[in-house]
Amino acid sequence: MLVLSRRPQQSLLIGHDVVVTVLEVNGDTVRIGITAPPEVDIHREEVYLELMKSNVDAAAAPGAAAALSRRMRAKPASASARRGPNDRRTPPSPTPPPSSTPPGPGGDTQAAG
Repeated sequence: MLVLSRRPQQSLLIGHDVVVTVLEVNGDTVRIGITAPPEVDIHREEVYLELMKSNVDAAAAPGAAAALSRRMRAKPASASARRGPNDRRTPPSPTPPPSSTPPGPGGDTQAAG
């Protein structure tokens, strides 16, 4: 573990795009600010651990694996049954016929190379 000392309004960088700034120290409480790109998830440790525990519990629920396996083996529904009421798929446009180019001088249809 890296241990650093920072005063209020001082920052540290994690990687190239995450900045952690000490905003205020009040007794045994430290307020920090974190600037990070939107794709970086930021959680308090206790919240993150609770999320992970919930995910593990949900995955280990009795019958969860068997139910998933049954759904995966079930015969797939027709394409129209899988579409939702707001699915407005358009049919593919027809492929245009190949263009015919008139023969060049001397009746040759290929370009000289």
